[in-house]
Amino acid sequence: MKSATSAQRPYQEVGAMIRDLIIKTPYNPGERLPPEREIAEMLDVTRTVVREALIMLEIKGLVEVRRGAGIYVLDSSGSHNTDS
Repeated sequence: MKSATSAQRPYQEVGAMIRDLIIKTPYNPGERLPPEREIAEMLDVTRTVVREALIMLEIKGLVEVRRGAGIYVLDSSGSHNTDS
């Protein structure tokens, strides 16, 4: 049986990876992240999973997804929890 920690959905795992990328890379609020396609290739997942992860991070106030303009960092401190 899988443990509770490994029962995360793919978008939750990818969301945590993107959050870690924002924290470890010196992104400042307002800076643009790489496009969905590049993030998907970097993490070896589908764009759909990346989109779901970005929605989760947007709800948590970490990023802002601007249609046609890109993904922007709102808070790079990592103070937001992506576990829920």
